[in-house]
Amino acid sequence: MDFYKVLFHPKAKKELDQLDGSVRKVVLKQVAKLRETPRLGEKLGNKAGLDLTGYRKMYAYKKKIRIVYRIFEGELLVFVIAVGDREEMAVYRDAFKRRKEKGSGSH
Repeated sequence: MDFYKVLFHPKAKKELDQLDGSVRKVVLKQVAKLRETPRLGEKLGNKAGLDLTGYRKMYAYKKKIRIVYRIFEGELLVFVIAVGDREEMAVYRDAFKRRKEKGSGSH
């Protein structure tokens, strides 16, 4: 079985690092699952004017934290673009903005 490599957008890594230690541990457990089963998360689409088609979301820490990521099949790569709480769609807005940033689309 092939394992996927997981990479973080620099800002997503910063978000992860800013989480409380116990919360970060739970988030990292979820992210680790993506190495074997990257399609675990739900597909995202175009919602509230934020087109995240091609991205997926995964829940962590009692569904309070969202992990937004994209799968690059040919490279066996999972690229985490945002980590944060859903409050006021902030994590999705961040992910949407980062799609166009240098390095996000092609990691």
